[in-house]
Amino acid sequence: MGAHIRRPLPELFPGASFEEGAEWVLHFHCYLLRAAGRTVLVDTGIGGADSPAASWAPVPGRLLGELAAAGHDPADVDAVVLTHLHSDHASGCVADGAPVFPAARYVVQRAELDWVRGPMREQVVVPLEDRLQIVDGDAGLFPGVRLLHTPGHTPGHQCVEVGDVVMSGDVVLHPVQLADPTVRYLYDEDPEEAVRTRTALVSRARVLAPGHFPTPFVDGPAGSAAG
Repeated sequence: MGAHIRRPLPELFPGASFEEGAEWVLHFHCYLLRAAGRTVLVDTGIGGADSPAASWAPVPGRLLGELAAAGHDPADVDAVVLTHLHSDHASGCVADGAPVFPAARYVVQRAELDWVRGPMREQVVVPLEDRLQIVDGDAGLFPGVRLLHTPGHTPGHQCVEVGDVVMSGDVVLHPVQLADPTVRYLYDEDPEEAVRTRTALVSRARVLAPGHFPTPFVDGPAGSAAG
């Protein structure tokens, strides 16, 4: 799914070079993992027609339909890892005031919970309070699944590492940042920290699974060098 962001790309990514009139087509990716006998969902997308993302994103999202097509019911999900609490990554956690994934724990960094305000706190965090698993920094989730605290875009942004693959959320938003991690994004909470985090992550990852690229998996510099 894509949505045209009709703003000049140089405004969103200061210092980067783009063709005149270029637009950013924003895709919304969530990731389903099977690890250690558990089913893990990374991010829940833009949610339904009344979600906090409805004011700007092409709601309703297609997550539940995609899960069904893959043979999974919402009740199958054991854990939902939220890379961060922006509306396009976490709105699909809740529908009609109730958790969408009834058996899951929802894994969030403490720094993110301390930071989030407004509709995302009221409409997403509050209905999930009894199901939250709060983590501080890097942590193991299940055998083979590791959480990486990757602040900058938001204070409690986290990524999920499984083998050579890192589900990178919004650490890298546009392919131009993969080529040059120092390119900043207008809406990073802490642009300098985001650059440090991004530089470290892209040098570490062999394969990236970003939140908004046209394709869901891309080679990281480490993977390209090895290939």
